[in-house]
Amino acid sequence: MALKPLYQLNGLSVKRRRRRKGLATERLPLLRPMAPNLTWSMDFVMDALATGRRIKCLTCVDDFTKECLTVTVAFGISGVQVTRILDSIALFRGYPATIRTDQGPEFTCRALDQWAFEHGVELRLIQPGKPTQNGFIESFNGRFRDECLRKVRISRSFLPKLTR
Repeated sequence: MALKPLYQLNGLSVKRRRRRKGLATERLPLLRPMAPNLTWSMDFVMDALATGRRIKCLTCVDDFTKECLTVTVAFGISGVQVTRILDSIALFRGYPATIRTDQGPEFTCRALDQWAFEHGVELRLIQPGKPTQNGFIESFNGRFRDECLRKVRISRSFLPKLTR
């Protein structure tokens, strides 16, 4: 017997959960960048320390030059911290025309929206579950995982054998 009829027989009601709606975004093609500093892409890479504690790596790439502008590692990064990181990049690069991100809470928060408005930066959010719409940063994150995070993990696994 299903759960709902059992609840109804006993005079109980089933609590309905409201589905959290994502931000409405227009599907925009991944345009080929024409000059440096026009479009930056940002995303997070998650990993864990040997102790099991989770870390977040904020990666930011210039889509034209494929230059990594920052890899900021912390236990947690809020939207306010993202704006501070972007300001520190802008000290030596200037502000971009557009920043492309996914719809994570750090990128859809009021702090980043206000920062973008104040600096004349357009925030372009990709559709949920469509990482191919942010291909430049996803490609970088894959290489970052392979070349940095996995190599560090492998070297740590050999460390106990070498010290014996």
